[in-house]
Amino acid sequence: MYLGLDLGTSSLKALLVDAEGRVVAEATAPLTVERPHSGWSEQDPASWTEACAAAVGALGADLSSLRAIGLAGHMHGATLVGADDAALRPCLLWNDTRAGTEAAELDDAEARRITGNIVFPGFTAPKAEWVRRHEPETWARMTRILLPKDYLRLWLTGEAVSEMSDAAGTAWLDVGARDWSDSLLARQGLGREHMPRLVEGSEVSGRLRDAVADRLGLPRGVAVAGGAGDNAAAAIGTGAVAPGQGFVSLGTSGVLFVSADSFRPDAESAVHTFCHAVPDTWHQMGVILSATDSLEWAARLTGRDAAALTGGDLQAPGQTLFLPYLGGERTPHNDAEVRGTLLGIEHATDAAALGRAVMAGVAYALADCRDALAATGTRVERLLAVGGGARSDHWLKMIATVLDHPLEVPAGGAFGAALGACRLAMMADGAGPEVAAAPEIARVVEPEADLVAPYAEGHARFRAAYAPVRGL
Repeated sequence: MYLGLDLGTSSLKALLVDAEGRVVAEATAPLTVERPHSGWSEQDPASWTEACAAAVGALGADLSSLRAIGLAGHMHGATLVGADDAALRPCLLWNDTRAGTEAAELDDAEARRITGNIVFPGFTAPKAEWVRRHEPETWARMTRILLPKDYLRLWLTGEAVSEMSDAAGTAWLDVGARDWSDSLLARQGLGREHMPRLVEGSEVSGRLRDAVADRLGLPRGVAVAGGAGDNAAAAIGTGAVAPGQGFVSLGTSGVLFVSADSFRPDAESAVHTFCHAVPDTWHQMGVILSATDSLEWAARLTGRDAAALTGGDLQAPGQTLFLPYLGGERTPHNDAEVRGTLLGIEHATDAAALGRAVMAGVAYALADCRDALAATGTRVERLLAVGGGARSDHWLKMIATVLDHPLEVPAGGAFGAALGACRLAMMADGAGPEVAAAPEIARVVEPEADLVAPYAEGHARFRAAYAPVRGL
């Protein structure tokens, strides 16, 4: 058996598979996000270990033959740890945008050359810098800075380790060399002693501590793989490893991900160029900060269930236009200050129209990502659809139409990142890269040919709206 632990923003998922990769059991434990100020997004790291224990305990399966554990998790979080390995403050999450000033100061030609990326406000380095400037007493007690899944690993194994795909989103990694950059660390008074040891995602990073194994009912000494950041893990789970293979993820955030066999950065495009979870492989992705988060916002506003807002047949785009910048945006704008907007509201605008506008706004934002990737020369050959939003056929049909590209829906697609974590555990236990094969495809969602042109016009309106909205 192999166990995948996927630390998400709103829940931790545990997935158990057998040696053939077949799902044996799965369980989920909820998590909450605190937003004490506009643009802030925090989570208590202690809740991750409790959620891990709860999810593993809820699997209800015989775990005595467990061979290895793989980890996946949301990226970019700044988790400051003290001498006793306990978190010193709540983790600043990936969608926390308070560090805009710090990011702008760290984002220069050297940083872009070494990392291959813009230093976005959501990356780890600027958030750590915010703590250094605004909470000096916390900074003075800090001995190490960890990414969220790596804090969970520290609890599981007692080892401070990260891997290439997640470390690439810190703005401290030399992404081409797959190693920490001493010069970028030194800018903030940091050194390698403040960073976790690096491994590839398919390597063993440590072994389960006896006390944790006993608490979770797992065999002692089980290997824990390096794992991956959530998107790279989803790529392993969906078989997006070869060049041109990718996926669209409709989670809290939205991602258009494409794998590459070399390091080809283009930081100015606001495209992310990161290490993949397996050796000698990289990937590019466009990232939007609010995908299903936008739909949940619309559900709260209207008092409707989010799933109900995504029902019905695909229609031509309406008058109402939604810009899904509820907490700023990454690709292609790199703008932490812009906020979401509804345009074209009229007397006839109701909850259903709002739901359609929100779905279309997310689809248009993903089309912005497609255009940004295309500008770097990246080819998209195959796209799978993953994430909670992929359960809506209506939304997938809309996105396929806006992108003018078919979307393949894998059987059990909700397990993307968790399944990827399981597969990395299998590799750490000796399996070859062939375990990262494309999953069984349940169906293919084709673009609605008659609506491709109307949605292209809607995307043009969407692009044109950003500048005047930002000016206001």
